[in-house]
Amino acid sequence: MKRAKNLYDRIATQENLREAFRKAAISKRSKKGCIDFEADFQTNIQKLRSQLINETPDIGRYRFFTVRDPKNRKVCEASFPEQVLHHAIMNVCEPVLDSYAIYDSYACRKGKGNRRALQRAGEFARKNGWYLKLDIRKYFDSIDHDVMMALLERRFKDERLLRLFAKILDTYHTTPGKGIPIGNLISQHLANFYLGVLDHWIKNVRRIKAYIRYMDDFVLFAGSAPELQIELNEIRIFLKKGLDLRLKNDIQLNNCYLGLPFLGFRVFPNHIRLSPRSLRRYSEKLREYETYYKEGFWPEKELSRHVMSLNAFTDGGDALQIRRLVIERFGMVYE
Repeated sequence: MKRAKNLYDRIATQENLREAFRKAAISKRSKKGCIDFEADFQTNIQKLRSQLINETPDIGRYRFFTVRDPKNRKVCEASFPEQVLHHAIMNVCEPVLDSYAIYDSYACRKGKGNRRALQRAGEFARKNGWYLKLDIRKYFDSIDHDVMMALLERRFKDERLLRLFAKILDTYHTTPGKGIPIGNLISQHLANFYLGVLDHWIKNVRRIKAYIRYMDDFVLFAGSAPELQIELNEIRIFLKKGLDLRLKNDIQLNNCYLGLPFLGFRVFPNHIRLSPRSLRRYSEKLREYETYYKEGFWPEKELSRHVMSLNAFTDGGDALQIRRLVIERFGMVYE
């Protein structure tokens, strides 16, 4: 396996940092951090460049808040300059991490995403009688820093870059040596990369052809339940020994014709529907948006933007009729 090298200097170029700012600023132009950075743009770009060259990054200045999606999650937001740094790192390192990913890994990857993951799950459901759906208990909180660094060392031959990754990991702990924050760009990519070891083991050692993963949600398909029960036991052992992870107790082993719950949908062999919980959340959000509009908090343009975004989520399934019925119920016009 050939390791990538000489990447650090590319991260620190002014051209890369300017491109990183452009990406970090998307949808954040009105936020104070972005406004302040852009107000003295060249100085701030040079400051980031100097910090990289001197290996003194100003990182770990996090703002924490809670979102409900649908359960409460503690989300971490880095300072805007650090967000630019994260984009600068991933501009250069993302292709290396992506080259390790298997075909059927769908989170945080260009050309993939949840819609393609659902389509692939439907394809596997048509060809197999049974599925085993698993996910990781407290995944982001459980990622081991030493294991992560060992995995990164297999992909990168660049001591300065590895030291930078180690410094970023060290800014956040749930327990000593464990945990990465939900919400950071680098966290998303590293979390997806961490389970790449599981992907390759399942595909190359266990020889499972029908397998799909979206971050820490993953599904195996086979012709019978006993086959999958064997894999479940092997996966438990591998995760504990290799990655110091544990499965959630909510293990789902069932017939594909009864529907696979996956990414907010229910995947059947011949169609995909919104899950009851997702449909409920869709209706609740629509009511909330309508209230903002009727009470004058949002103009019609803002309402339309939010409704379009909400509808985009349902595009993964056979939900056209549902969208029309719900929107008509609240007096909105579907386009």
